[in-house]
Amino acid sequence: MGEVERRNTRQRRAVQEALAATPDFVSAQDLHARMRSGGDSIGLATVYRTLSTLAEDERVDILRTPEGEARYRQCSTDEHHHHLVCRECGLTVEVDGPAVEEWAEQTGRQHGFTGITHTVEVFGTCDDCAKGHATALG
Repeated sequence: MGEVERRNTRQRRAVQEALAATPDFVSAQDLHARMRSGGDSIGLATVYRTLSTLAEDERVDILRTPEGEARYRQCSTDEHHHHLVCRECGLTVEVDGPAVEEWAEQTGRQHGFTGITHTVEVFGTCDDCAKGHATALG
């Protein structure tokens, strides 16, 4: 799927700048609150739409928490990758998954599908949290 040319609106730039200033995954509501407290008058619906568009353009990573909440972070790489996420503190490590890539393509072909895409998040407990040095996922 090729990237669609999109207008670089003030709101889109503001959301991208706010994400760039946020190293961790953040919910749309939290990002909106940060932007509003910083003086931006952007609406929550605009933040949601912009994040959705950025996700479609593969400019942001989306992480679905075990509770189903979508959280966003500016992509640190243009390469396709997956995430290993600590359930306790939210530490996220980007990982390659060649076996997952091969499995997804092979499974799709076996069932007559083309244009296969997938999302994989792996949750666990990082070493620090396992040793009791956890901070809450914010």
